[in-house]
Amino acid sequence: MAEEDVGISAIDSPMKNYKVMVAIDDSEFSEYALMWVLKNLGSTIRDSQLVIYTTRTPVDIGYLYASSWGTAELIKELKESEKKAALELLEKAKTTCTDYGIIAEGMTEVGDPKVAICNAVDKLNIQLLVVGSHGRGAVTRTLLGSVSNYCVHHANCPVLVVKKTD
Repeated sequence: MAEEDVGISAIDSPMKNYKVMVAIDDSEFSEYALMWVLKNLGSTIRDSQLVIYTTRTPVDIGYLYASSWGTAELIKELKESEKKAALELLEKAKTTCTDYGIIAEGMTEVGDPKVAICNAVDKLNIQLLVVGSHGRGAVTRTLLGSVSNYCVHHANCPVLVVKKTD
């Protein structure tokens, strides 16, 4: 019987040329998720494109319009401060990836995190999304919503939820 070429060799990484996205915020839970990916999937995703993604929630500026003195400048400063914090978070995450021998690109956008993450998955053709879990209880999750739960149900790719263990 002749051997068939199915396009995959035994030495090829199963995730070669995949696009993997790790969605982060400034919490210990997303930091843990990124570290978990690097430690447990690092050799698997080494040949993949890794995107570190963070969102910036729109600044609630409704109350600022009541004041007429310096409102535009204050709004601009708030937005710039948020963007700077997001870029610093991405740089820190990219440096961590580099320490593990993995090159990552960073991306930040403004919007509701759960919706923005799912939109980015579509826009970037992501094949695997990794998110951390804050480990909130059912009541808190119901009141505040859960980014990871939303992504599991709405992202158009497999979603890996990494829960920090004690």
